[in-house]
Amino acid sequence: MGALGAAFNEVAAERQLRIMKEMGANAIRTSHNPPAPELVALCDRMGLMMQLELADTWQKGKRKNDYNLLFDDWSEADMRSLVRHYRNHPSVIMWSIGNEMPDQTTDQGVIIARNLTAYCHDEDPTRPTSLGCNKRDAVFRDIVNQVDIFGLNYFHKTYPVFKEQNPTRRYHASETSSATSSRGEYFFPVTTDVNDSRSGFQLSSYDMTTIGWGCAPEVQFKMNEEYPFMSGEFVWTGFDYLGEPTPYNKDLTNLLNFSDPNELEKARKELEELGKIKTPSRSSYFGIVDLCGFPKDRYYNYKSYWRPDVPTVHILPHWNWEERIGEITPVHIYTSGDAVELFLNGKSLGRREKVHSYDRLTWDDVRYEPGSLRAIAYKNGQKWAEELVETTGKPAALQVTAEKTELKNDGTDLSFIRVAVVDSQGRVVPRSKNHLKFSVTGPAEIIATDNGDATSLLPFQLSERDAYNGLALVILRSQYMKQGKVVLTVESKGLPKQKIALKVE
Repeated sequence: MGALGAAFNEVAAERQLRIMKEMGANAIRTSHNPPAPELVALCDRMGLMMQLELADTWQKGKRKNDYNLLFDDWSEADMRSLVRHYRNHPSVIMWSIGNEMPDQTTDQGVIIARNLTAYCHDEDPTRPTSLGCNKRDAVFRDIVNQVDIFGLNYFHKTYPVFKEQNPTRRYHASETSSATSSRGEYFFPVTTDVNDSRSGFQLSSYDMTTIGWGCAPEVQFKMNEEYPFMSGEFVWTGFDYLGEPTPYNKDLTNLLNFSDPNELEKARKELEELGKIKTPSRSSYFGIVDLCGFPKDRYYNYKSYWRPDVPTVHILPHWNWEERIGEITPVHIYTSGDAVELFLNGKSLGRREKVHSYDRLTWDDVRYEPGSLRAIAYKNGQKWAEELVETTGKPAALQVTAEKTELKNDGTDLSFIRVAVVDSQGRVVPRSKNHLKFSVTGPAEIIATDNGDATSLLPFQLSERDAYNGLALVILRSQYMKQGKVVLTVESKGLPKQKIALKVE
């Protein structure tokens, strides 16, 4: 749940599912343990399919005090309990008996898989079993035959090999992509070299590089289309999450990761004293949306492909580059259309057409000049969608928007409130990092704030933080059995104070 911690909150979970469904997702894979009952009930109501997963280890563990210590005594009871608990839920379509188990390529692993599948079939003969294997050798082993639908994590180039090796088996891509990016961060030159696509412990949102085992979304889309016998894909991950800040998940000695001179000097001293640099990242970069639920650019790549009937066109990057006047600043576009014409300050930069449904369209020779980028998308020769990105002015105001303004007084209802730093025309200033302070009156409390910045180590419970690339989030919770007017006040030095009213009933 990000800023809300690990305890389940139904309102927060419904928001996450809503964001994913709007993007075009139609199924959720739980990882890597049984889900909260409320999550399954939500998927029932919202029309999302589910794969429910037992565990991340079998007899061989991955960490000290892992589930492997309990596996022999408890795996049958736990597997049967999972199936019994959820077998009457229509959203559940598949049982996963495990994920990336170290023993997936052993003879004992075959026996374990066979037994776990038998427990599932005994409790529920109507649904198939699956698992997520992340070792290429598993494709050539008998574990493939121990589940109804074999699940392969990554190794997308292995799909034709799998089909040749196992012509009668069914399978799906149980984990894909692992693309990484930071919302609103763009580094130049735009390249596929992963080392040139990171800076300041952030990752470029041009989405041209991935983790070694992963691939860009459109690469996976291509494989899905070339090998239609694969039933679908589960992407790692929908949301950023706390932990696993890959590729910054280890102590580093590379000063090139720092772009800010002050931070660079601090890191230099740390390196001299400790022989290493403590990684400042506290959350992942895998999410299609950030920890706040704000979409990254990748979100529109998935939406364009998964919802082809919804008019979508999305321009990246933003167009505030005063230090890059006259320099090559590539423009990339995701669209559900089949062609786009791009205009810079009213002048056409040409029209690009998709060859495949999954293509991104690129203009790699654009020289930056302040003003506006306008993209007009076409489908079947007709205008389909349009987007305008403009060079903004300096921060002039705060824009505060609540996802809902009426709360129930049950002590658990939440309102997620987006705070944007905008210019005099109400446009979000994309590189702004203004310090924000929040206060509330009435029968609600601030339970968390965030900004989506993976390098921020501030506690989520603080009632102040910097905007990150123009945005921040405040989460209000109603007070139990109290009702009345709630007013949230947002302040930032040099900008007019902004208030928003809500109601608790």
